[in-house]
Amino acid sequence: MNYFLSEEQQMIKELAKKIAEEKMKPVREQYDESEEFPWEVVKALADADLCGLYIPQEYGGFGGGVLELCLCVEELCKIDGGIALCVAATALATFPLLLFGTEEQKKKFLPDIASGKKIAAFAVTEANAGSDAAGIQTTARKEGDFYILNGTKCFITNGGEAEMYVIIAMTNKTKGPRGASAFIVEKDTPGFSFGKKENKMGIRASSTRELIFNECKIPKENLISREGQGFIITMKTFDASRPGVAAQALGIAAGALEDAVKYSRERIQFGRPISSFQAVQHMLADMATKVEAARALIYATARTIDDDPKARATKCSAMSKLFASDVAMEVTVDALQVFGGYGYMKEYPMEKRMRDAKITQIYEGTSQIQRDEIALALIKEAARSK
Repeated sequence: MNYFLSEEQQMIKELAKKIAEEKMKPVREQYDESEEFPWEVVKALADADLCGLYIPQEYGGFGGGVLELCLCVEELCKIDGGIALCVAATALATFPLLLFGTEEQKKKFLPDIASGKKIAAFAVTEANAGSDAAGIQTTARKEGDFYILNGTKCFITNGGEAEMYVIIAMTNKTKGPRGASAFIVEKDTPGFSFGKKENKMGIRASSTRELIFNECKIPKENLISREGQGFIITMKTFDASRPGVAAQALGIAAGALEDAVKYSRERIQFGRPISSFQAVQHMLADMATKVEAARALIYATARTIDDDPKARATKCSAMSKLFASDVAMEVTVDALQVFGGYGYMKEYPMEKRMRDAKITQIYEGTSQIQRDEIALALIKEAARSK
């Protein structure tokens, strides 16, 4: 389909595809096995100026938006959904600054992120606060010109590797969700350390770690917006970032489809390619339709957000993540079926695609939470229309 991409947007896709093929494909199995963080790929992306696609030019970025980020993430994830997270997860942590940061905060942190010198991480999740973000126990108390953080975050993407962290902590527990605030914490801050590195089913090239705060002292200037805005910042951030997760899912699905079509033309059974069998053709047709539908929804959502960043994009953002992540699971399962027994073997990339796809239904809000968000938006729209 023709999505009427500009010349620059088409260039982004082509450049991301080139890096994925040349820099990621030869090492994806190695990183999946070793769980080593892909710093060499980060450098390649930085050298190609792909790290700051969504960051304004005045801070060293390309000056694009969510669509440009999605185009890049999709192409990278066609090859490896785990390695590509170094870019996507950094964007998640950058959106709070872009949306709510002061000019001083933007000038201090955004140029290094845009250049690829540093990556970032966003930390909300705790052992007892996943989908129920209101259950956060990490605290931040103000003492003079500083805030003191105490608590533990878990399952944090880019944890341990990132230089800049956006942390959601409670500044007033008596206010519930309205007592949460957002802070910037730099990696080498005293009192900030890292715990367990998770051994994951998929996206194993992406580092996932515990963050530990023990009397961690940060300057008051590291508060984003003002006290009590933590959950608003989080929700607005997810509105902007969820299409990026959807693009990750889309890339994984699109890569699986490409591999399945290619393999079906090469695999001979009963004296002819399995692509000539109607059962296989119907599977490929269904997979292709789902992938294209996901792409159309994601691109439209990204354009909607870029057109008016201040508007509430919760419904369409949740729809794009929900649909694309479900498509990623369905398509990778069916693509593996096309490969038959070979698809189950680590020698082929298909089993890895299926492992990588699953997380897209879980992080940044489970598929069930996305359905809640969509339904609530629909109900509110109906109430307003009366």
